[in-house]
Amino acid sequence: MSILFSPLTLRDITLKNRIVVSPMCMYSSQDGFATDWHLVHLGSRAVGGAALVLSEATAVVPEGRISPHDLGIWKDEHIEGLQRITKFISEQGAVPGIQLAHAGRKASSHRPWEGGGPIFPEEVNGWQTVAPSAIAFSENGPVPHELSLSEIENVIDAFEAAARRSLEAGFKVAEIHAAHGYLLHEFYSPISNQRTDKYGGSFENRIRLLLEVTERVRQVWPKDLPLLVRISATDWTEGGWTVDDSVALAKELKKLGVDLIDCSTGGNVPRASIPVGPGYQVKFAEQVKQEAGILTGAVGMITEARQAEEILASGQADVVLLARELLRDPYFPMHAAQELGAGHTWPPQYERAKPRQ
Repeated sequence: MSILFSPLTLRDITLKNRIVVSPMCMYSSQDGFATDWHLVHLGSRAVGGAALVLSEATAVVPEGRISPHDLGIWKDEHIEGLQRITKFISEQGAVPGIQLAHAGRKASSHRPWEGGGPIFPEEVNGWQTVAPSAIAFSENGPVPHELSLSEIENVIDAFEAAARRSLEAGFKVAEIHAAHGYLLHEFYSPISNQRTDKYGGSFENRIRLLLEVTERVRQVWPKDLPLLVRISATDWTEGGWTVDDSVALAKELKKLGVDLIDCSTGGNVPRASIPVGPGYQVKFAEQVKQEAGILTGAVGMITEARQAEEILASGQADVVLLARELLRDPYFPMHAAQELGAGHTWPPQYERAKPRQ
């Protein structure tokens, strides 16, 4: 039997297989509102057979957007458009999930196809970014505003409020985005956090904000619904965050009711030396899983059915999160099931196109 196509139960939610649509920014919103693009993009991956469909990084405050065109959930008006999407995903037998995010010092950026890079506060559509310390992400980049203690409390409140709205919008899984050099990662990495108060210095202080956000989200997120956290398991830089730090963090997150750690890497150093290759991040998911005793998700250049099967069969992770491969092929799960002989059911509308074995 294929492990990739075996179910996985997280609290009261059962995923029909172990394929998760990784959050992927679409840069296609105005004022944070979901559009038909999001419905078709996310909905087609649900039709294609993925078990859990995670939204792109969805900003909990306007200044937490990566770009002016990111999805948002900072106001009640965002809920209605998201409800349409979660309803459709659920109707396809998939589970709708949302990634709650704050981009910190990497916010206020141009879309990739518009050149990427920062939009400075004085420019059109730009705004003042925030961070644990007034340290620019890149050379000659904008210097972020160092958050005060009261402003940090506002961030925690925003994540809680966003979780409440996510429930109303129909999401069944929430993921806290604490990776890729965005705000929560900036706090726990010594590279970007030079504070001297209770949120800086020691490991315990640097992880404090993520733990406080997690605790508040878990308080409003129903006990029968799963909560995930995405981390960058290493900064890939000497003196930065390490996988051993990630194991210690995962143990604390588990105590707070986190069900799975989504193990990505990097993003907090602009020119880190990263040995990119097929499955290059899987070893981190394996170490966190084994040493922290928590379910993990593997992500990063997982592009083939047998590769994904082997990751799960060898116990390196419990789910695989696919991004670019699902952009190339929304129906990867159907094709993977065919290849692995898993007998995956195609939508009846597409059954006549199912390849013969």
